Amino acid sequence: MALLFLSEADPVDQWREALLAEMPDLDFRVWPDQIGNPLDIDVALVWLPPPGELSKFANLKAILSLGAGVDALIEDCTLPNLPLARMVDPSLTRMMADYVLAAALRHHRNLDFFEHEQRSGRWTFKFPKLVGDRTVGILGLGVLGSAAAACLRDFGFKVQGWSRSEKILDGVACFHGSTQLHSFLSNTEILICLLPLTQDTEGVLNTSLFAALPSNACLINVGRGRHLVEGDLIEALENGQLAAATLDVFETEPLPKASRLWNEPRVLVTPHVASYCDPRSAAAGVVENIRLVRAGRPPNHLADRARGY
Repeated sequence: MALLFLSEADPVDQWREALLAEMPDLDFRVWPDQIGNPLDIDVALVWLPPPGELSKFANLKAILSLGAGVDALIEDCTLPNLPLARMVDPSLTRMMADYVLAAALRHHRNLDFFEHEQRSGRWTFKFPKLVGDRTVGILGLGVLGSAAAACLRDFGFKVQGWSRSEKILDGVACFHGSTQLHSFLSNTEILICLLPLTQDTEGVLNTSLFAALPSNACLINVGRGRHLVEGDLIEALENGQLAAATLDVFETEPLPKASRLWNEPRVLVTPHVASYCDPRSAAAGVVENIRLVRAGRPPNHLADRARGY
């Protein structure tokens, strides 16, 4: 029995060291050059495997994602019909909460506005709101969304959240379902998208949604690039419906050189860096899942393929 590590974005040496510290007898194989006998592979730890690659391992029992989102895996029609687990780890959750807080504070304290004024050589004063007078809304109250909501709440923001089904979070005004979406949006000054990507949420950040926000609201998208209709965002920035945006995810990554977003002064582009898990923190959970799978049990944090997350 062996674990296959398949990712061109994650630090393989750090993962090897962290996993072996938790499970010294682990047979750790690396795609594509250190696979050995494919029949040995029973668990795969992956990020964006090439389509069809995992179907080559006849004895594979489970797929463990290195990321919180599994939409790209689920969309792969060649993916074996095996248990698929999302990555849930304190380091990943904390990094996302940190990024969201930093981005929200940048918009709240008008730093994006002052950056624009600096480039124009203007000394312009803009009176800030108190943090307790600023309403931040989060679309998506899963593990990451709930943690971000708690972080923003503890900092002093007025926080509200929307989810597909009903949620209860201490100190957070919770909305759910399509009938409550407009009420949620109507007073959200800084909107954060942490939704999973599904057929229902693709393109959700569009002209209609922006129009339901207060004028000069700000957008932070750390969900998936396909949540956002980029042309609608540009239009909303140009007509003043939105004041600014922070974008960490894009429909095409890396963001094409020809994209207008690179040179849009009211948009901050970051290269999908909002949240990664630290192997030293996440290794214990991965090893627990390996042991569960080898004991014939489902791994923790099992994805629901029908829902898409």
